[in-house]
Amino acid sequence: MKNILLACSAGMSTSLLVSKMEEAAEKKGIEVNIWAVGQDKAKQDMEKADVLLIGPQMRFMKKKLGKVADEVGIPLDVIDAMAYGRVDGEAVLNKALELMAE
Repeated sequence: MKNILLACSAGMSTSLLVSKMEEAAEKKGIEVNIWAVGQDKAKQDMEKADVLLIGPQMRFMKKKLGKVADEVGIPLDVIDAMAYGRVDGEAVLNKALELMAE
């Protein structure tokens, strides 16, 4: 089971993306646990995750969250703005899987 954490300003705008990512994972036959939180809860949820992807609107928090991600030992990146805007669950899932494989 792969645990993918998404973080955005309030955790609301990523909820649809979570659904689309789950659909893409199901089609690929990959077992995942994907959830979204607001920026305030991201730090505490990182310990349960294998990767953290943050919304493009939170790009400014990458460095701050990156320090915590390094301590926990998980990769972190910003979700591609185009994939985020299109709610492209497959593209975001692929990015998460790619980061976990590195």
